[in-house]
Amino acid sequence: MSKRVLLAVSLVALAFASGNQPARNESESDLLRRRTQELLDAIGAGAVDVWDKYVDENARIIDESGAVMTKKELLDQMKPLPKGVSGNIQAIQMEVVLHGNAAVVTYVDDEHENYHGHELHCQYRTTDTWRKTAGGWRVIASQVLALRTDPPAVALAGSLRDEYVGRYSLTPQITYEIRRKGDALEGQQNGRKEEELRAEAPDVLFSPGKPRYRRIFQRDSNGRITGFAERREAWDLVWKRLS
Repeated sequence: MSKRVLLAVSLVALAFASGNQPARNESESDLLRRRTQELLDAIGAGAVDVWDKYVDENARIIDESGAVMTKKELLDQMKPLPKGVSGNIQAIQMEVVLHGNAAVVTYVDDEHENYHGHELHCQYRTTDTWRKTAGGWRVIASQVLALRTDPPAVALAGSLRDEYVGRYSLTPQITYEIRRKGDALEGQQNGRKEEELRAEAPDVLFSPGKPRYRRIFQRDSNGRITGFAERREAWDLVWKRLS
């Protein structure tokens, strides 16, 4: 074998080793932090090889929709961003906890995307479980949760705000009162603190800091409010109007 071939083989081996071992003076935690960002950088480019390298063959990946994927299913659906779409994802608020040959890495995916000239900003909470193998650290499980934020609020006419004012009942023992507070609305369930109410749209109210919940007001054939559905995702608790 020629010296040139030997040199090429040595360089390939060195490159492979550098990707599978910590850099000089790099801790295991820092290695996993670096690998995590490598995986995120590979998403927009559709760099399947990076995910193929660091994800275990028997891994299970749960995306933000709740779908469970095998490694093959994950790699099959990875594609570069289409024309007109660009962006990047940075891992922030990252925490690495080592458990011998296993590690739990949790972080927020801070995603900025330009979608045909429109700027989007989304965040997801991801938890990855890594296992140290003979070939290096590998992801054996990952779960992604979409982080919700409050919707934009709209202004309501004073007369419409007045229509929501009143007392509502879930059971004879559990009531909720909506009051005017200047130009704003506040609500209070008996035995709990009052909370600010804002409008996402007419007849759709929310409380800041509770983006999973909406109050959808119901009306009779004459347009009079009869109650509201307290909606969490697709599930409703129906409150009836008392006064």
